[in-house]
Amino acid sequence: MTAAFLTQISETLASIEAEGMMKRERLITSPQGGRITVEHAGQQRENVVNLCANNYLGLADHPALIAVAKDSYDAHGFGMASVRFICGTQDIHRQLEQRLAAFLGKEDSILFAACFDANAAVFEPLLGPEDAIISDALNHASIIDGIRLCKARRYRYSNSDMDDLEAKLKEARNSGARHIMIATDGVFSMDGYLANLPDVTNLAQKYAALVMVDDCHATGFMGPQGRGMAAHYGVDVDILTGTFGKALGGAIGGYIAGPQAVIDLLRQRARPYLFSNSLPPAMVIAALAALDLVEAGDDLRWQLFENTKYWRDGLASLGFDLLDGEHPIVPVMLGDARLSQQMATKLFDHGVYVAGFFFPVVPKGAARIRTQMNAALTKTDLDFALDGFAKAGRAVGAIS
Repeated sequence: MTAAFLTQISETLASIEAEGMMKRERLITSPQGGRITVEHAGQQRENVVNLCANNYLGLADHPALIAVAKDSYDAHGFGMASVRFICGTQDIHRQLEQRLAAFLGKEDSILFAACFDANAAVFEPLLGPEDAIISDALNHASIIDGIRLCKARRYRYSNSDMDDLEAKLKEARNSGARHIMIATDGVFSMDGYLANLPDVTNLAQKYAALVMVDDCHATGFMGPQGRGMAAHYGVDVDILTGTFGKALGGAIGGYIAGPQAVIDLLRQRARPYLFSNSLPPAMVIAALAALDLVEAGDDLRWQLFENTKYWRDGLASLGFDLLDGEHPIVPVMLGDARLSQQMATKLFDHGVYVAGFFFPVVPKGAARIRTQMNAALTKTDLDFALDGFAKAGRAVGAIS
């Protein structure tokens, strides 16, 4: 490796540091949960309130999931040491795919190492140069990268702007596109905004387009029995992608669910599926158990949204600038990247674990603390965290 190359890399890192945009990781030395133990900069804090995990239903340390994962090792081993089509498919992999498809109301599903891989896989095998993809401007990076891998013509519409979406649909149809796919997040994770799926699906029907939805921040807690955004609105979409790494247990793994023919072709052509190891048996077994908990989890969903309302009302009463919404993602807008990091540091001093979000995760000038509610948090936890926000916010000048 040349000195010139390393110098360039070092200069890039120095620039990131100078702009106040360096991301630093902190060590969690306990199980993931509503209260955690965190080590950072030589300081260890116990019983910290965790407000930045995607652990919406609080299942990441659920005893039932831990128990079935432990038991799985005797029956199914530790790892698969192979991709699926060679010798990496156990009975439990197909059980999970079929169970998940039934839960989501689809004919079949296919598992991936992560939803990032699922979104990287879904477009290229299904669409070619004769086709078109129309993507929401705020879609997750994995959708953007997946579209880049596909040879279909690309269009982008302004976030949830149905007039712009229709204009792009007309443009794609008039250009002679064979098939058109609309791609959108079900929930836009930086803002907590819900996609307008009723209007998206109406326009798709009008222009004979397909609809693909990434439902990572909805499956498990939005809609009846947590079946996601399409169920929340009572509409149907063609293809769903999602993750087991958030509400469905919080481990790892992604999926695509849809019509049988689509899933069958993805098994033959989806490169992240063909060239990546199968999910570990323990994760598969635990995901099956998580689906049982989620399907019967109305009490968890009720608690999650009770917490969300209490938390949002509390932050607003303190004078913080919040984005509107109903989702358990509640962004606290600060604007400046340095301020978001200072706020996160002060909150940690007060026993509250959050992360500052800034460019390139969000646009420059739109830095924030993205707080996320989960069902494991108690009113005592939330009051403790609100007190921390009040003290930290005043210390850094975010509120008066």
